[in-house]
Amino acid sequence: MSAGAPLEVILASQSPRRRELLTLVGIRHVVRPADIDESELPGEAPVPHVERLAREKAHRLAERHPAALVIAADTIVVLDDAILGKPADASEACATLARLSGRTHVVHTAIAVALGGRTESAVESVAVTFRALDAEEIAAYVATGEPMDKAGAYGIQGYGATIVERIDGDYFSVMGLGLRRLVALLERLGLRYDFAAGVSARPPAAAPAPRAPSR
Repeated sequence: MSAGAPLEVILASQSPRRRELLTLVGIRHVVRPADIDESELPGEAPVPHVERLAREKAHRLAERHPAALVIAADTIVVLDDAILGKPADASEACATLARLSGRTHVVHTAIAVALGGRTESAVESVAVTFRALDAEEIAAYVATGEPMDKAGAYGIQGYGATIVERIDGDYFSVMGLGLRRLVALLERLGLRYDFAAGVSARPPAAAPAPRAPSR
């Protein structure tokens, strides 16, 4: 991989929000979702759980595409130490939103990047507070269909923005891909994010100039 050379970037996720965010910052990519078992392990805490899933997704695609940069992510919503997953149906979506109404929960988004046999990962945690919702509002929101494919049964980038009272942390992590955190992880792999060119290999540091002989 030569310095400054463009990389093939693979997003190991079929999330349209993550695709939008990478496109937003000019990172060209292809989508190849990683099919893994996302079940919690016995006794596994939420943060280790979500980071493990992101790393497993990255590893799965990196094995098949060793020359490409793989970006993987996973997002969970946690309330009272319980993970609130994607609702199975409208009834479950309503029940989840009722639990979140008027309360603060935490969104944990893990990102893993893999290239050349190396993987770097991190978790961004954001506190999100909902305003109080009545049953009629909850039913109307669920009727839009937006909650059905999202952890915690809401999307902050859509209609769900109207039920969020406050966030304490990175908005893009709540959407599913913290861009600041992603750039920092790319740096760990020796990669450079360029506003115009996307992601490329970082040029090697210039050798220090020779010192003049002392007299």
